[in-house]
Amino acid sequence: MAVLDQGLAQPGPARRDPPASEPTVPMQHPTRRLDTLAVPVSPPVVDSVPDSPTAASVVPPAPVHNGPPAPAAVQLGTRGDAEDVSLVELHESIAELLASRNQWRQAYEHLRHALRLATVERAPRVPEQFRLEVARLRREHAEAREQSIRDALTASYNRRYLDQRLLEQGEPDGDGLAVALVDLDWFKRVNDTFGHLVGDRVLRQVVELLQVALPERGFCARYGGEEFVLMLPGVDASTAITVAEAARARVEQFPWSTIVGGLRVTVSIGVAHQSADTGQLLTRPDQQLRHADGLLYTAKQSGRNAVAYRVGNEVRLSGAPNRRPR
Repeated sequence: MAVLDQGLAQPGPARRDPPASEPTVPMQHPTRRLDTLAVPVSPPVVDSVPDSPTAASVVPPAPVHNGPPAPAAVQLGTRGDAEDVSLVELHESIAELLASRNQWRQAYEHLRHALRLATVERAPRVPEQFRLEVARLRREHAEAREQSIRDALTASYNRRYLDQRLLEQGEPDGDGLAVALVDLDWFKRVNDTFGHLVGDRVLRQVVELLQVALPERGFCARYGGEEFVLMLPGVDASTAITVAEAARARVEQFPWSTIVGGLRVTVSIGVAHQSADTGQLLTRPDQQLRHADGLLYTAKQSGRNAVAYRVGNEVRLSGAPNRRPR
């Protein structure tokens, strides 16, 4: 069995293996010399470590600890126990090093092997630390996933999440599916007059107002710039229009002067709805979004601060009763 030191060999007399009759117990800490233990780890970065202790390999350098060393997870007993303990500690050290480099998958594999070594053919002595470590890695993975689908400025869902949901959305269920495209009116003037910092505050506040009282499974996503999408699954056309009109009114009635004097913000909305029981040809949700974009253009052309929707072949407006689409 080939065994290599972790550090550089020091000059001195040649080292001899102990006689077969002399029992040898490896040191507990993974950073010390393991005279009788070969660790099956493939350099330089390990995806997983085989369990067999018979394969020759090179022990990777252990991570440097700034604080006091952690206590041993399992007490030493027989020689077999000592070898298992050394492997467990070594797996933990490798996992810590990989985790510090954000190599979560490899670190998880080492922790999984450590847990298996600690529980083979006997009740686990201290298994809780492994479960806690795995739980921590899972939490961090979930947090990273959540951050990847959130808009950094407004904390609403981003375009990536919206596109994913549009592709996953099948035929309308329940009462149907509504897609509302929301655009801030004259937002460039807000940035030019009050500055981009005020513009950022306006975007965040608008998202908060849009997300009030959304139906179950409904969500708001930033489509791009000052445009947002409200996905409203499982609602009928009347409910979708009511939700959109309530959102438009909340934005109009918000006391924007509390952010800066003279500030006024309104939105225009296009709502496209379809239901499986209408007998009409169903469109994909991404095509439905394009229909909502056409209705949004109608709301803009009518004078803004309005909700445009279609009833049969007729386009109607709410929030602007005296206007007519051009």
